[in-house]
Amino acid sequence: MTDPKNDTWKRGVTAVQAGQRAAPLPKRFYSDAAVGSRDGGWAILLDGRPVRTPAKKLLLVPSELLATTLAAEWQAQVTQIDPSTMPLTRLVNSALDGVTGREAEVAAEVVTYAGSDLLLYRADGPAALVAQQAAVWDPIIAWVEQWAGGRFILGEGIMPVTQPQGTLGKIAAKIAGVPALPLAALNVMTTLTGSALLALAHAHGAVNLTEAWVAAHVDEDYQIAKWGTDTEAEVRRANRWRDMQAASRLWQLSAA
Repeated sequence: MTDPKNDTWKRGVTAVQAGQRAAPLPKRFYSDAAVGSRDGGWAILLDGRPVRTPAKKLLLVPSELLATTLAAEWQAQVTQIDPSTMPLTRLVNSALDGVTGREAEVAAEVVTYAGSDLLLYRADGPAALVAQQAAVWDPIIAWVEQWAGGRFILGEGIMPVTQPQGTLGKIAAKIAGVPALPLAALNVMTTLTGSALLALAHAHGAVNLTEAWVAAHVDEDYQIAKWGTDTEAEVRRANRWRDMQAASRLWQLSAA
């Protein structure tokens, strides 16, 4: 499975999640953030000048609504420009700079996740956790199986299970040709939850965002209920939830 830390287009996301900043935050240098039609898409304009990605590409998106949502993040900046408060902009930048031209590779990563998906590996105990996993995860797996036209094999504990190549091939066919922006959103939802099946089910309306997030944390929430949590873990989870919301929003605003 690809390590996000080695994937250029994800570095912006993982750096903010880890609380890393390479340099002081830049000051806000503009008065107004707006949108404008340009080159067949929609650009974000800061005092009339188009925004560019870190790789100096024009930040151009396919819908006016997505552009307006991005502009709102820029407009909400106060005295400094803080990327941690601009999760959608950060994700779009990463997609334009790192996913465009690499769509097949990124789609293959989603399929790889499906081959060792969180939902397919079940606890061998205690009984309460086993029952909770089945109650939450089984309907999602059933939906994906119907959507893809294949079957998955469940495993128990940490022993690896090889999934049918026919099923994975059908998932690959389903997401082939997805454009860079929604594909980036799907990939981020996959890596944040550890589950391509959850990401796909949410993207296609089988579960809402909250349901997907809860499903991704069945094991974690069971442990929290038993042992409690700590502040650092809560902050990490809150940051990941913010990015999950941004990825979901990007899918909604950019998927065909």
